[in-house]
Amino acid sequence: MRIAWPDRTRRPSAGRVLAVVSILPALIVAGWLLAALPLLLAGRNQPVPALVLGAVVIGLLCRFAVRGPLKVVEATGRQVGAVVAVAVGSGVFNAITHTEQLIVRRDPATYAQYAVWLARHGSLPITPQVEAFGGPDPALLFDSIGFYPADGAVVPQFMPGPPLLFAAGDWLGGMLLTPAVLGALAVLTLAGVVGRLAGGRWAPVAALAFAVSLPVLYTSRTTFSEIPSLVLLFGGLALVHDALAREGRSRGWAAALGGLVFGLAVLVRIDGLRDVLPVLAFAGALIAWRRLGRPQGALGPPLLAGLAAGAGLGLLAAYVLARPYLSYLSKSLNPLLAICAAVLLLTLAGTLAAPRLARIRLPGWLPDVGAGLVVLVVAGLAVRPWLQTVTRVATTPEDRLTAEFIRQTQKNNGLPVDGTRLYSELSLHWVSWYVGIPVIVLATLAAAVLVRRLLRNGSPAEWLLPLAVIGWTTVTTLLRPEITPDHPWAARRLVPVVIPGMILLAVWGLEWVRTRAPMRGYGRWIGVVGALLILVPPTITSIGTAFTPVERGERAAVEAMCAKIPPNASVLIVERVTANRFTQVVRGMCDRPTARVLVEAGKNTAKEEDVRRLIDRVRAVGRVPVVLAAEAVQVAPYGPKTQVMALVSRQDERSLVDAPNGTWKFAITVWMAVA
Repeated sequence: MRIAWPDRTRRPSAGRVLAVVSILPALIVAGWLLAALPLLLAGRNQPVPALVLGAVVIGLLCRFAVRGPLKVVEATGRQVGAVVAVAVGSGVFNAITHTEQLIVRRDPATYAQYAVWLARHGSLPITPQVEAFGGPDPALLFDSIGFYPADGAVVPQFMPGPPLLFAAGDWLGGMLLTPAVLGALAVLTLAGVVGRLAGGRWAPVAALAFAVSLPVLYTSRTTFSEIPSLVLLFGGLALVHDALAREGRSRGWAAALGGLVFGLAVLVRIDGLRDVLPVLAFAGALIAWRRLGRPQGALGPPLLAGLAAGAGLGLLAAYVLARPYLSYLSKSLNPLLAICAAVLLLTLAGTLAAPRLARIRLPGWLPDVGAGLVVLVVAGLAVRPWLQTVTRVATTPEDRLTAEFIRQTQKNNGLPVDGTRLYSELSLHWVSWYVGIPVIVLATLAAAVLVRRLLRNGSPAEWLLPLAVIGWTTVTTLLRPEITPDHPWAARRLVPVVIPGMILLAVWGLEWVRTRAPMRGYGRWIGVVGALLILVPPTITSIGTAFTPVERGERAAVEAMCAKIPPNASVLIVERVTANRFTQVVRGMCDRPTARVLVEAGKNTAKEEDVRRLIDRVRAVGRVPVVLAAEAVQVAPYGPKTQVMALVSRQDERSLVDAPNGTWKFAITVWMAVA
């Protein structure tokens, strides 16, 4: 008698491979954050415990994610191979052209210096070593741009999620290459969602359109938070989609994991609170369905529990590690918290009233009106520049700095000078620069069709959450980008949801057009032409800057500067711009006690009497006083002058009303005097 043993060597299908590899990025990011955050809160985020615990947590998340039958994406081996090739090619290309933003001029260097401190010290807040300067002094300041003063210490700006990821890259020998790896993972994540919702044939097209889009290239080359946020948000969509398609108890685990991944987006960006509000409402809808006896309703409680756990960790980290940052954002954060509370109350009310609401019959005209509203919203955003000019009168020091920056940028762009302009009315035009008008048209068509179907008969149900997340975040982001409006800088706002969401909807819309009965005879040509319309416009926009690395040479310049500062030095930075750029760089990367000397408003350098007093105090505690500034004349009064940095590099263009198509030259000099 011959026993037929199960064939354990059979290769998994291509669709299963795509289903698995497209959720792995979110599980890896979430697992690392879950392991590293408690260690950071305990002041013990060191390489060995973090890497060991991270591997264990990631392994557990992966085990729970693939536990039980997993919905297989309809895809062929060639399609999956193409997706992987695009992801790998994207990662390699962005690694080759990566930036080295270490000198604190804008957010990427703040994230990088935050990560450097975590990688080397494993704890927060940043200790300023006041004793190395002879104790406190009214002219002695330890904060700088991106690093806030807090109870005698220094607290970095931003949420700790991205720096925890970049710190891991630093331990593994490549912090500045970590964004390229995350960008490749984002390509896989989006392709997986596209395969699930639009079909495997469109996954490579969507992956390539996403990978070549300028904002994605921009944020995949340097230390930003947008790409990790995208991985978590779209990874959450994939996990919840899989949970809805499963049977048995494993679906609850998948829903809880999806909620957890969504919630951890708050740990990456505080704006994640806004992005996950539709998930809260969707979990409430599932709980309401459970009260009505629908099988999918069983996913509501685990989804809600996972979301609460992830978002709760993010809010805890914000309160403990980033409180000054929250205070800085209070004008926009407090309304967001109020909106969150309102959504929570409405969700609770809707859940409680589910039996009564189920008896309400929607009017027959509502699906058509819903579809029409989608078109009207997009049309309104398109004509907004002719109807509105968005301005803001500066009332805070930060606003005044932004207004002055906008005035300088307007002069460089040859535009009328008006520092109150925010250019937010152009937000949909920004999208057209980076993905093309055909994508916007196809995405609008798809959203209108899907809204009409959902309002008419509640199907396709798998689109309810993706459409809610994409629609809500896209509209709110385009209405209020809340960012300095120069490009490609402002384009980062479009990365977490707007651009990938538009591409996802566009390929679904193209498939819908291709399969319509009157079009079936031309389906192949429609597919080819449509794919070109999706791919060519973003490629044309990106080609001007895609092959030009920016901010190069900063690592070597900083390392050379550090080598010239005496090992037992206490560094005093006496010039305003140099202090903003280098206080944390010298403290974190050179490992020297560093402070800036108070500069009065309207001045560029500190008072000489203040500097000399601090020099004497440093000398009195047995350390070497070192003075840094931007020009030789600024350090000459304190000792023999030495130039320790003469960096010449290129930076991103700052364009206000057109897509960026080039780069600008910039130079940084630092002079030192050993007093």
